[in-house]
Parts: sequence; C-alpha cells; structure tokens
Amino acid sequence: MILFIKLLLAHLLGDFIWQPTSWVTDKEIKKHKSVFLYLHILIHGVLAAILVWEINFIPYAVLIAVTHGIIDLIKLNFQQPKTKRSWFVADQIAHVLILIGIVLLYENKAIIYFWQNNEFWILLTGILFVTKPSSIIIKTIISIWSPENENTHADNSLANAGNYIGILERLFVFCFILTGHFEAIGFLLAAKSIFRFGDLKEAKDRKLTEYVLIGTLISFGIAIVTGLVVQALILQSL
Repeated sequence: MILFIKLLLAHLLGDFIWQPTSWVTDKEIKKHKSVFLYLHILIHGVLAAILVWEINFIPYAVLIAVTHGIIDLIKLNFQQPKTKRSWFVADQIAHVLILIGIVLLYENKAIIYFWQNNEFWILLTGILFVTKPSSIIIKTIISIWSPENENTHADNSLANAGNYIGILERLFVFCFILTGHFEAIGFLLAAKSIFRFGDLKEAKDRKLTEYVLIGTLISFGIAIVTGLVVQALILQSL
C-alpha cells in the first residue's frame, strides 16, 4: 500500500502540481510534437524513481513514464472540445490502473490476487450498488408520488444534479458506515436539509417537499443498510 501511495503522490505532483497550464495548452495544440509532452513524461518517471528510491524499481519507473506518455498521446489525439471532460476522467482512471498494475508486478503479486480476495468483491459490489442501481431503485419507488409541477422546478437546476448528489451522498454514507463514523451521517443529513429544504420551504410547495424528503430518506436508508451488510460480510469473510 505504501508503494502505491508513493506512486500516486508522484502522479499527483507530475500531473497537477508541476504541470503548468501553458504546457497543457501546448500539448493540445502540437500533440506529439510538443516538447513539453516529453518533459512531462520524464518528470513522471523521475518522480516515481525518486519517491520509491530503490535501484530495482528504476525499470518500473521507466515503464510508468512510457505508459503515461502513451495514455496522454491517446487522449490528445482523440479528445474533442465537447469530450475533454470524459477523456480527462478516462485518462486519470487509466493512469491509476497502471500504477496498481506496477505495484502488483513489483511486489510479485498476480492480478488474480484481487479475484481471490473476498473482501475486494464484497466492497466493490457494495460501492457499485449505492451508485446507479440505487438511483434507479429510488426513482422507481418514488415515481408514484411524483409532483405535478416537478418539471418547472427542474428548469432551475443543473442537468442530472439531483442524481449525482444522490450518488455522492450514498457513497459518503457508505464510507461513514465502514469507518464507524455514524455521527457524520447526521451531519451530512443536516447539511443537505439546510441547503435543499430551505429552497423548498420558500417555494411553498408541500408536495414537492414531501417528495424530496421521501427520496432523501430512502437514499440514506439504502446507503446505511448496504454499508452495514457489506461490513458484516467482510467481517464474516476474515
């Protein structure tokens, strides 16, 4: 784990702290002809080697630099102004997966390690369940109470904002359960109540307020139950 933390720190330093905006702009314009692209690749390799500080890791640091460059080149050549956000997310996920692979290779752990780890599968399933599947379940349950003027309020909000807020709050609650910080759940619920239900009170729409309240309670309930079940299954598998 400490090896992964060091490599992740090297990635954060190289991709965000020590990469000026001017470098990013130059890379997007010149792509593989940009000298800053190769300087960026070199920095990643050097940072990985320095932070790990082991002679045997130098070939792996070179591998990190090369794969980082390949991933960046793919993003630079295929991203469009409208898809930059999606490519940024995919780019970062690919970099992190490479780092995980490097850690497993260096520590002589096969990829099958995760497939044989019961805790990994339990945790992964729980995380996945509290995201999109839970959103669909909640939407289906509360659809019978959908207020008539729901669309008029939706015009004043960001696209899919409610869906993303719900996913984030369930992930927070899920993490709070697994780490034993139950008091943080109350703080999160109170914080959401201040921002969300204050606006609903001003709108003086009782049906919409009840609709949102039901959805919120179901959302929190699903996250809490999922967290408790995952926690119990992990303890049982140990």
